[in-house]
Amino acid sequence: MLTTHTITDKDTWNSTLRALPTAHVLQTWEWGAFKQATTSWTPHRLAFQDGDTIVAMASVGIRSIGPLKVMYIPKGPALDYANSALVAAVFDSLQALARQERAVWLKIDPDVIAGRGVPGEDGEDDANGQAVIAALQKRGWRFSNDQVQFRNTVTLDLTQGEDALLAAMSQNTRRKVRTAEKKGVTVRPGTVADLPILYDLYRVTGERDHFLIRPAAYYEQAWRVFMEAGLAQPLIAEFEGKPIAHVILFHFGRKCWYFYGASSNEERERMPNYLLQWEAMRWAKAQGYATYDMWGAPDVFNESDSMWGVFQFKRGFRGTVTRHVGAWDYAPFPPLYWGYTQMWPRLLGLMRRS
Repeated sequence: MLTTHTITDKDTWNSTLRALPTAHVLQTWEWGAFKQATTSWTPHRLAFQDGDTIVAMASVGIRSIGPLKVMYIPKGPALDYANSALVAAVFDSLQALARQERAVWLKIDPDVIAGRGVPGEDGEDDANGQAVIAALQKRGWRFSNDQVQFRNTVTLDLTQGEDALLAAMSQNTRRKVRTAEKKGVTVRPGTVADLPILYDLYRVTGERDHFLIRPAAYYEQAWRVFMEAGLAQPLIAEFEGKPIAHVILFHFGRKCWYFYGASSNEERERMPNYLLQWEAMRWAKAQGYATYDMWGAPDVFNESDSMWGVFQFKRGFRGTVTRHVGAWDYAPFPPLYWGYTQMWPRLLGLMRRS
């Protein structure tokens, strides 16, 4: 029988989490602290113990919206999802917690693979991931209309050699990596002192590509905290000493994620983004990470999806399209969940219009 307790020490939390299957950087102590500092999510860090061994962990964010509560476990909980008895025990405990908190919903989106490849092309299901989906459905969980994180992504196996990684790229992508090198683009590691450069390039990219940019203080908090904790590494592309693009890599456990990327409106013909991705893979491999996650692919694999253009760029590196089980909601009180999911989007729309 599992026992549950909270962990209140940062180092204990991260070191224990790091050893678990499906450990994710969004379950680290720093991510919970970041969301608490910048939003109204309060982390509750739960450890599930079998005898003397911690076998599962969940950083549960709880947020009050008026008299109501909602709960979210970003890219968690972390555990061995091949162990069906453990999965059942952890889900039982989490459902009981949601009822105890009288939450409208509890959302999870564990880092569990549902399948690989593009459906209709080379796609195939993952038996373990499909079993997890079946277990959630049997328990009455609902596939969420609000998929907070990317459900699909492109991953590269860093256990192979650099020559193999480079050779596997499409001819066009490999040519653009070489073009950047030939045209004088260099890449250097960034530091906390580069935060103004990182934000300025990100702001320019947001204005050009029409996506939401938060105030500088938000990214200062996100990037600084993770860099100082040794969980994030910027790489900056320069031409003649001037920064023209960057990536910010987050890393934990066995994975390295390409979370942020930006580029100047200048010198784009020098293809800095291609060289940055290659150097990011090389950096992650040198640090001992087994997987490079390019963090995002379409939900629908055709040109109607807003991610299609970005996906074509990522696909040129010839990684594996990786489809996860996605976000699922548990509703302890179904009528309350129905009312919230029906009325909250309308209320947000009215607030935006006013």
